[in-house]
Amino acid sequence: MSGQFIALTGATGFIGRHLLRSLSAQGYRVRVLLRRPVELPPGASGAVVGDLTRPMNMAAALADVDAVVHSAGLAHAMSGTPEDDYRASNTDATRRLGEAAARARVRRFVFLSSIRAQTGPSAQGIVAETDVAAPTDAYGRSKLDAETALSEIGLDWVALRPVLVYGEGVKGNMAALMRLAASPYPLPLGSIAGRRSLVSLDSLSDAVVTVLRAPERLSSPLILAEPDPLTLPQMVAALRRGLGRRPGTIPCPTALIDIACRLAGRHEAFARIATDLVARSDGLSALGWVPRTTSRDGLASLARSTLDDAAAGR
Repeated sequence: MSGQFIALTGATGFIGRHLLRSLSAQGYRVRVLLRRPVELPPGASGAVVGDLTRPMNMAAALADVDAVVHSAGLAHAMSGTPEDDYRASNTDATRRLGEAAARARVRRFVFLSSIRAQTGPSAQGIVAETDVAAPTDAYGRSKLDAETALSEIGLDWVALRPVLVYGEGVKGNMAALMRLAASPYPLPLGSIAGRRSLVSLDSLSDAVVTVLRAPERLSSPLILAEPDPLTLPQMVAALRRGLGRRPGTIPCPTALIDIACRLAGRHEAFARIATDLVARSDGLSALGWVPRTTSRDGLASLARSTLDDAAAGR
């Protein structure tokens, strides 16, 4: 349904930058809401400067808008971020934007939530939307509370709960894993059996378009995950395949790796990517969403494009 007018928050972030390019390429007109004056991001039809933590310029930002895509917020940190900060940036700001969208009679509000609104850093079995949401940290609680706030406002909303997102410009654990995969050394990760669901930026963007186009009222959270969960050695193998190399993983007792990560202060990071968190996207699939790629092929493509960029000096 090209030609729709979209208000996008978080357009300068990892996910938001990709959404801006993708939505614009598909014919959507995109107005970006920025916290401070900057050069207009490529693909934007216009911009409004405002602070989501305060009700400033909301009427101007949402004038004539068909839908809001809200990707701004305080990202997950390993530790040390006060719970009040997560609440202010993720819960209260989302509620205020949702209230403004309702006043502006916006047709649909798409909120980029997180799988952490559904579960902790690991989970037994396959996580589904029918499971009772049970976040285990301040970040997850702030995202779930934001979803609850949207449900109480009265507008048509949908919360996408993506698992670990990978793609150009990725940071955090996935960026660290890419650096490990790019190293010339064998990696002692071959015995790690925990499986993780992933989702690419392209698949995520397609999911946003799917819910924007859905004719029926949604008003629910939807899990976002590609259907082929991978173990840590399988992720390394996929990345190294993209680099034209063999997997190069060797067995090592997981307990020893855990001890080494604890000593290095990386235990939490290791647990986030080496334990089970498998999710399925029943609701999105019912709406017609099909992942752009498998996680294996997507990781290989990401590594290959990173290698090409390095060769070209980009």
